[in-house]
Amino acid sequence: MKTRFFDKPLHFKIIMICAITNVIVFVVNILLILGINSMSNDMEMAYQDNRQLSELSSALSNVQDSMTEYLSSKTSESLENYYKSAQRYQDLSEALSDTVTDRSYDRMERNIKFMSRTYLDVVAQTVEAKRGRNVEKYRTYYENATNLKGDIEAYITNLDLELFVVNSEKYTALSRAFKKFEVAGVFVMTLIMAGNVILISSLINTMIMPLKNLANSADEVSKGDFDTELPVTPYNDEIGIVTRAFNKMVASIKEYIEQLKESMEKERLLQEKELMMTAHLKEAQLKYLQAQINPHFLFNTLNAGAQLAMMEGADKTYEYVQTVADFFRYNVKNNKNDVTVREEVELVDNYIQILNVRFSGDIGYEKQIDKRLLDIKMPSMILQPIVENAVNHGIREMGDKGKISLKVYRDSEDVCISVADNGKGISKDEINRILDGSYEPREQQYDNNGIGLDNVISRLRLYAERSDVVEIHSQGENMGCEFIVRIPRQKKEADDVQSDDRG
Repeated sequence: MKTRFFDKPLHFKIIMICAITNVIVFVVNILLILGINSMSNDMEMAYQDNRQLSELSSALSNVQDSMTEYLSSKTSESLENYYKSAQRYQDLSEALSDTVTDRSYDRMERNIKFMSRTYLDVVAQTVEAKRGRNVEKYRTYYENATNLKGDIEAYITNLDLELFVVNSEKYTALSRAFKKFEVAGVFVMTLIMAGNVILISSLINTMIMPLKNLANSADEVSKGDFDTELPVTPYNDEIGIVTRAFNKMVASIKEYIEQLKESMEKERLLQEKELMMTAHLKEAQLKYLQAQINPHFLFNTLNAGAQLAMMEGADKTYEYVQTVADFFRYNVKNNKNDVTVREEVELVDNYIQILNVRFSGDIGYEKQIDKRLLDIKMPSMILQPIVENAVNHGIREMGDKGKISLKVYRDSEDVCISVADNGKGISKDEINRILDGSYEPREQQYDNNGIGLDNVISRLRLYAERSDVVEIHSQGENMGCEFIVRIPRQKKEADDVQSDDRG
């Protein structure tokens, strides 16, 4: 029977051991809890009678006080308080027992009940006499009510003392029994825990011993000693299976390690070659950029041209050249830094103005901006490439019917920036390929700033550390397209916006 048990799967043996010990502890705990709850309830009810008498005494005082207040002030509020306190006292006094027994405290309880009825009647007569302005009657009734109150309080005090003595004896007896029960419970739980520890230790030791032997052999193998003697286990559980499999694997470990070293060496050489190729590519890109027009030089040249146009009185030329200079100043200044939504919107304004000068004002442009969100931080060079894409691929061929709409609004904890056009639209398949980075645009038909949508989307996802920062919506061909950017608000900025809302 024992051998058959140890041949069972390891998880079955562990579950059975835990289940048996837990069931024993659970049953004992249930019995102890039931006993403790029963004795606790008895102890809690020991002074219930005294608490009820205390409530009755307090209610009696409230009736007397509310009656006295009404007699002195005769207000509707004091009358209402009197009715409430009288009803409360009546409810408590009617709950008293009127059973006739030979016990003194039962007789006192019965007397208190009947005296309370008489007291409430006298108090009611006092109030009615006061309301009828019968001074002599209400004074007589008031004195009778006061005397009855004193008698009732005396009975309540005597009954409370007698019940306290009886209840104290009962509580003392229950407390002693509870302590004995606690000692017995601790003793039983100690025996159960000791027995469980012995049982578990014995069974676990029998189960784990083969695993310890296997661990010792594995430790020797890990030090490079592949000739160590491996243990043999008589059981067919998981440890026995692992031991036999381990014996078969030892012979091939050394060969596998050698193969792994060779593979790692090849991978290292491949990574070095890849890094070298990347370095060459970066160097080539740097040389290519150095060969282009220096944007600082171009900005300074445009600025000088704007000053010259202003001096000669060519206002429109000055405004155009100044706008182009501002456009290049933004590219020079903010190519790598985070900017505000305000700066990105101003760049779009300048870009649209430049295009309208080039194309004779053909592009319609409208904005809906929540000015409270203009100081939120975002990556630079995000909106202008999106607007440029909308112009080149959406409305370029529509003439003066093409329109660009820019919106900045708040959606939950995000700042949303929408760039929409009424142009050609875009298919569902192209939207999906743009979002997953697999979109390859057709050959460029128009000049642009070289920043593609894949670059914009990648930078936004890196900035926000999440993937749902870009949405593209289009209802179909010639139905336009909307590009929505979601920028997470920083905590301080969020607090500032909320304070503006409250203001």
